Amino acid sequence: MKIKTEFPHEIQTIKHIWITMPDGCRLAARIWLPKDAQENPVPAILEYIPYRKNDGTALRDSLYHPYFAGHGYAAIRVDMRGSGDSEGVMLDEYLQQELDDAVSVITWLTEQTWCNASVGMMGKSWGGFNSLQVAALQPPALKAIITVCSTDDRYADDVHYKGGCVLATDMLGWSTTMLAWNARPPDPEVLGESWRERWLERLEQTPLLVKEWLSHPHRDAYWKHGSICEDFSNVQCAVYAVGGWADPYSNAILRMLSGLSCPRKALIGPWSHEYPQRALPGPQIGFVQECLRWWDYWLKPDSPERKAASGIMDEPMLQVWMPESVAPKTHHEFRPGRWIAEPLWPPENPLRNESQLWYLNPDSLSQTPETELPVLCPNSQTVGANAGVWFPMGEAGDLPGDQRTDDAKSLCFTSAPLTEGMEILGNPEVTVTLSVDMPKALIAARLCDVAPDGTSLLVSWGLLNLTHRNGHENPEALIPGEKFTAKVQLNACAHSLKSGHRWRLSLTSAYFPHAWPSPESTVLSIFTGRKTFLMLPFRSARPEDVLLPEFLVPECSQPLATEELRTANRKRTLEHEVIEDSFTLTNKVDNGRYRFVDDGLETEDLSCDTLSLIEDNPLSLHICCERTAGIGRGDWQTRVEASGTMSATSVNFEVTSKLEVFEEEQRIFFRTWDFQVSRNGV
Repeated sequence: MKIKTEFPHEIQTIKHIWITMPDGCRLAARIWLPKDAQENPVPAILEYIPYRKNDGTALRDSLYHPYFAGHGYAAIRVDMRGSGDSEGVMLDEYLQQELDDAVSVITWLTEQTWCNASVGMMGKSWGGFNSLQVAALQPPALKAIITVCSTDDRYADDVHYKGGCVLATDMLGWSTTMLAWNARPPDPEVLGESWRERWLERLEQTPLLVKEWLSHPHRDAYWKHGSICEDFSNVQCAVYAVGGWADPYSNAILRMLSGLSCPRKALIGPWSHEYPQRALPGPQIGFVQECLRWWDYWLKPDSPERKAASGIMDEPMLQVWMPESVAPKTHHEFRPGRWIAEPLWPPENPLRNESQLWYLNPDSLSQTPETELPVLCPNSQTVGANAGVWFPMGEAGDLPGDQRTDDAKSLCFTSAPLTEGMEILGNPEVTVTLSVDMPKALIAARLCDVAPDGTSLLVSWGLLNLTHRNGHENPEALIPGEKFTAKVQLNACAHSLKSGHRWRLSLTSAYFPHAWPSPESTVLSIFTGRKTFLMLPFRSARPEDVLLPEFLVPECSQPLATEELRTANRKRTLEHEVIEDSFTLTNKVDNGRYRFVDDGLETEDLSCDTLSLIEDNPLSLHICCERTAGIGRGDWQTRVEASGTMSATSVNFEVTSKLEVFEEEQRIFFRTWDFQVSRNGV
């Protein structure tokens, strides 16, 4: 990225300021604004997240927020209640208290002499979620948001469930991560003598979130809260939705374009879970400049900047990266392809975006159905070992590898080589007629690009807990042997299949490590023919695609100076114990330890997830997640160690967790959790 040090406006930084909520709780904030904002009030841009402004996101924040301030905005980074230096306790994700606090922060911004009472909100992941949720509350000053890597549906697309299946690694892993992060202390240099009292208050009251998540296995009121898809009309301010094909939240972007009626735009690159100016796989883009165009248009009415940015809403509603066929690798620095655009979504001209039906015949994937025949789906418990991580950050080992090892354990339907290639954009969907031999079962579907040399590239995948075949709110037990039809929606994707390559659809009754396995090994009988088919969202190439303007070169403001104290490293291994026929997947990440030169604050994060499973025994799955989080300055050093395990019987999930907190090697807090939660249809 190109580092910018000179801007149209001189920048003033307020390292810490308190924002008092109506109940007296104080939230900690950092502000960057033009030095002359008192004389010439400016719009405000709010980022509101729990990831600690002083250490957790301090380096990242320094790349973006000063940039906005240098271009005539007040940029505000607020620690949510119960996180970082803010007071209070965080009891769960996206509670009404969190959203009400955000509205109060927006009100506070409008009352500042340096703010012109026009506010935007932005964020990635959690900050993208609550930007949407706050927009649905319609605070009058909120004119526009930029939501990155987020979702409109908390049940369908987050770290808890997918297709009604428990996300095996990520539900426990995310709970353990938040347990460790929330247990970090506030900064004594900010809170003064009260820091220890606030810290112990937080430690005593912080819950283990996985218990609540497991207790809501269906799409009930718990998940509907904060899901703007329940009533898209509540969102009336302008929305810019941004994401990446390698990120698990890309489904929401196409849904929001279809469901929202407010002014809206969307951008999807090849990226993982990161802001587009530094996300992998590349190409990266000048995202802060793109943000400025958006803010100038919506937050600076009747200004020269607004006039310069006026074309942004005349551009296509949706712009995406169309990836090309490549050899499968677990890491890509750059993903070959090209930018394409759709004026509207859903497309206005269906003839240029027709769905194509490909029938699952006994020996092929074809556009002509054959006679219906039952075929058995292999019941391997370890299929999916090459699926990559559900939540990729663009690091080595994140992406799916060659799918041939998983294809060998799956029921595969493969097309003939396509002489002219084919492009798709949207959500592939499988309609399958089948029967099962157990009252609980799941089905996993993978769409792959098979090259002439046989390598198999994962394009998209989907899951469905078959007891949720008629909806996620009221699951229905399966009747063994009864034939039924189910639809499995695969993740939204774009892909350009090369000439000579083939499509392959693979079906399985398990998907390790993403889906928690069914209580018993299940046999799926798939009935091929006219009632079992794959819908591919075909897109014809547009001549106007080549006329799209290039994005600007990535830029950022001067990053905070840091000193590396320990180098980051990562290992991801899969071991096979042959005699027991067991598999152990280990993902170990050390993000290193570094010190901020400015204030001497030191920080570190380490994690290790271990999953073990015996091939013929779905009840053997055992997950262990470990997290270490350190924060300190000089002689004051603290360390948090959080861990959790999760397994299951045929009836219950069984979870244990432990939290230990140390100050200067003396343990000051210890707590354990040990509980069971009913599987309830999973």
